[in-house]
Amino acid sequence: MNAKLQALQDAIVGGNIPQLVMNAVSYAIDLRSSDIHIEPQQNTVQIRYRVDGSLLRVVEYPPNIHPAVVSRIKIMSNLKIDEQRIPQDGRAQVTTQEGRELDLRVSSLPTVNGEKMVMRIQDKSHEIPTFDKLGITGNSLKYFTAALNLPNGVLLTTGPTGSGKTTTLYAALQILNKPDVNIMTIEDPVEIQLDGLNQSQVHPDIDYNFAFGLRTALRQDPDIIMVGEIRDRETVDVAIEASLTGHLVLSTIHTNSAVETITRILNMGVPAFLMTATINAIMAQRLVRRLCEKCKKPMSTDEQTLELVKTALSHLHPDEPHDPAKLTALQFFGPGGVDCDQCNGVGYFGRVGLFEVLKMNNSIRELILKNASSMEIQLASMKTGMVTLEQAGVLKALEGITSLEEVYSVARPENA
Repeated sequence: MNAKLQALQDAIVGGNIPQLVMNAVSYAIDLRSSDIHIEPQQNTVQIRYRVDGSLLRVVEYPPNIHPAVVSRIKIMSNLKIDEQRIPQDGRAQVTTQEGRELDLRVSSLPTVNGEKMVMRIQDKSHEIPTFDKLGITGNSLKYFTAALNLPNGVLLTTGPTGSGKTTTLYAALQILNKPDVNIMTIEDPVEIQLDGLNQSQVHPDIDYNFAFGLRTALRQDPDIIMVGEIRDRETVDVAIEASLTGHLVLSTIHTNSAVETITRILNMGVPAFLMTATINAIMAQRLVRRLCEKCKKPMSTDEQTLELVKTALSHLHPDEPHDPAKLTALQFFGPGGVDCDQCNGVGYFGRVGLFEVLKMNNSIRELILKNASSMEIQLASMKTGMVTLEQAGVLKALEGITSLEEVYSVARPENA
C-alpha cells in the first residue's frame, strides 16, 4: 500500500485531525488530483479525488470526527466555523512536506448528513503546458498560431466547464508574453500567476465585473487583453470595441462547438458585420483521458462505432497530417489496467485535449452575413480545413493516445 495512503489511514484511526487534512491533500497531489471531495453519508464520510476527470473513492472515516475535519478546513481558509446553514467559499495556502506551494479553493455546502467540503487544488509549481503537450496539432495548431500572431481581433476558446479553456489561454499568453508588450488579464479568479502579466480579479459583489474590468483595462494602454469569460452582451460589445481599436482580445465562451459560438454571439445581439470584422478564430475543446502507455492494448471495435469512424474520416480535410496506413488498418486501443502499477489499475494516465479551430475566412464571412444556418457554416469550415472534435479524437485514437470510448464520451458523431 502507498505510504501516503497508509499515513492518511493512520491519522483517521488516531483521530489526528490536522494530520488527516494535510495527508489527504498530500496524497491527492501524488495522484495528480484536481479536486478533493469530503462527503458525509448516512453512516460514514467518504473522501474522493477527481483524477483525470473521474472521481476515485479513496478512504472513509466515521461521522463523529467530521465536524472537527470541517472546522479544521474552515480555519485554514478563513471561513466562519459557527455558520453551518449556508454555503461558504474561501481560499487556503498550503505548503506540503515536500515544500510544494499550493492554493486551495475551498467550498462548503450544507447537506442532510452534514457539511460537504470540496477543495480545488491549484499547484503553484505547476508548469503551463506547451501547445504540443496540450495536444494541439495539425491544422488546428496552424490556424490558432496564425490567429495569435495577428495584431488585433478576437480569439475565443469554447467548451464545457473543466475542458481546459483557461489552460489553453495561459499557454497562448505564455507565447505572447514578451518584454515589449503590455498584457492585461481580467479573471474570475486568477488561477495561475504569471510574471510579466498584469492580472486583475473581478469582484461582482462590488460591481467590478468583466465588462467594467475590460473598459478599465483599455485605459491602461494594453496591447493584448485576456478576459476570463464572455457571459453577456455588455462584455462582448466591449471586447469587439477593443479589437476594433487595435487590441488582441482572448476570451472564453460557453457553447458546444466552434460553429455554435457564431450563433450564440449573434443571439446576444451583436451585428453580423461587426462579428465578421473582429473574430479571428474560434477554438472548441474537450479533454479526454490518455491511455496508460504501460498497459494499453489493441481492441476490437464494433460495427456501429466503425461506421461512425469511417464517416468522420471520409470528410477529413486532405491538408490534415495523418498516417495513411493507420487510416486503412483502423486499429484502436483500450485500457489494460487491473494490475498496472503506473495507472493504479485504471488503464488511463493523464489527459489530452481534442481541438477544433474555425478560422475566419471570406467564405465563412459571406455565409454569416447571409444569415446562413449552422450546418452550412460547418460544411464551409470543414471544406476550408477545419478538423472537428470527432475527427481530432479519432486521429488521436488511431495513434493509440486515447480510446474511442473516451472520444465519443465528449464528441458528437457527425451523423448523429
